[in-house]
Amino acid sequence: MTASGDGIGESGGVKDPAPVRTTAPLSDLPVPVPAPARAAGSAGRPRSESVLGRGYLALTLGIVSVVFLIAFEATAVGTAMPVAADELDGVSVYAFAFSALFTTSLLGMVVSGQWSDRSGPLPPLAWGIGSFAAGLVLSGTAATMGIFVAGRAVQGIGGGLVIVALYVTVSRAYPEQLRPTVLACFAAAWVVPAVVGPLIAGSVTQHLGWRWVFLGLPLLVAVPLAVMLPAVRRAASGPPPGDPAPDAADRPGQGPAGRTRLKFAVALAAGAGLLQYAGQELTLLAVLPAVAGAALLVPAALRLLPHGTYRAARGLPAVVLLRGIAAGGFVVAESFVPLMLVSQRGLSVTMAGLALAAGGATWALGSFTQSRQRLGPYRERLARGGMVLVTAGVAYTPAALAESVPVWTLAVAMAVGCYGMGLVISSTSVLLLQLSAPEEAGKNSAALQMSDSLSNVVLLAVTGAAFALCGGGSVSVGAAGSGSGSAGAAAAEGRPLAFVAVYAIAALVCALGVAVAGRLGERT
Repeated sequence: MTASGDGIGESGGVKDPAPVRTTAPLSDLPVPVPAPARAAGSAGRPRSESVLGRGYLALTLGIVSVVFLIAFEATAVGTAMPVAADELDGVSVYAFAFSALFTTSLLGMVVSGQWSDRSGPLPPLAWGIGSFAAGLVLSGTAATMGIFVAGRAVQGIGGGLVIVALYVTVSRAYPEQLRPTVLACFAAAWVVPAVVGPLIAGSVTQHLGWRWVFLGLPLLVAVPLAVMLPAVRRAASGPPPGDPAPDAADRPGQGPAGRTRLKFAVALAAGAGLLQYAGQELTLLAVLPAVAGAALLVPAALRLLPHGTYRAARGLPAVVLLRGIAAGGFVVAESFVPLMLVSQRGLSVTMAGLALAAGGATWALGSFTQSRQRLGPYRERLARGGMVLVTAGVAYTPAALAESVPVWTLAVAMAVGCYGMGLVISSTSVLLLQLSAPEEAGKNSAALQMSDSLSNVVLLAVTGAAFALCGGGSVSVGAAGSGSGSAGAAAAEGRPLAFVAVYAIAALVCALGVAVAGRLGERT
């Protein structure tokens, strides 16, 4: 499961992933709402006691179906990708099929944030779902690897538009008391795809061909469109209430503020792409794209993320930073587990993958735990406790290098870490919406998702370089979350120090997150 358990996968792992995530039935998630409570943009609607009550049923099912579709794509296409690359004679550019989706999704996130703050979440949501489906069709009908990668890029734009628009929809359509439950539904929607997605994709690839893995998914788009868009139109369409912020007053990409943010978004995507390329090469020739990528990415990130993010300023900046720390640190750990078990413990790829199998359920369970209304006042403690569990799980992982340590203990450690991630990821989402004015929900939601994605690529590049320098061989950053546990196994064999280096970095990053989690509340 990726860190983006409530969103887009394939960036390496929230989840989210990559990449990727049983909890109690959603109908068992009642959250009482005081009568005076009103969600922005839905005044006058009857308040129901549950996200599955009459007033929210269509909207909730629509949102969950969209997340389910994205999760299924993220977990399924990785199985078909090697076959597609081989048939299209594109193995040499295989990693670009992943990085193209990631880099364009960053651009889509920024555009969606502006668009949602200006016109409401409905336009970017509709265009995002359409673009996502169009990208799948383009890749599924591709005659060359270039067209296939282009389809992945279109798909990434759609995914970036959708995930931010979904956050704004939650902010606008649901009262504050129901938001933790809705976000828990995001994580729950990943559980079934995480379990059956690769199996279904493998069967379809074997019997019908890899193209149908891509072409079959757009057929499911009609369901969320028909169910959700009318409900979004009723509950969350139009400009936000209150005076628009300066950034939100401009149409996406138009006006001084809009054009400036769009330029920084392009620079951010280009810089991330160059860093991914440098991380894949790991040669002296990769220094130039690495420097160029950092020169583009760092200034753009500083302008697009909330002021004070990288010094963990209290409140919103610390929330955004914690999301990146948690996602990046855990995705690094999760991505190297199959490779470590295959090369160091002699497990098959299938058995190595099973070490992560329980993570989907415990991630959803952690997200469910934070949705309990009685725990609402302890949101910051939940996030900090979650980071402690994540750090413990990551720090224990290299112990499995020792033959005397049973592999099942590693599976338990990763399950504990996933439970902590469920607490942290959902809690940061809830806190972000609490700390965001209605007219800035889009911009801030985009910042949260960018922090998640950027930390993945940066930390995977750093740990990939450390892995290579310690004799582990080259690891493709772009395909780190593709589930290819055997990649580089021969090079890594007999090099346990390389894995120790990776997990030392990941554990230190997660430990930093424990400290940052103490700064989530605004100073009183």
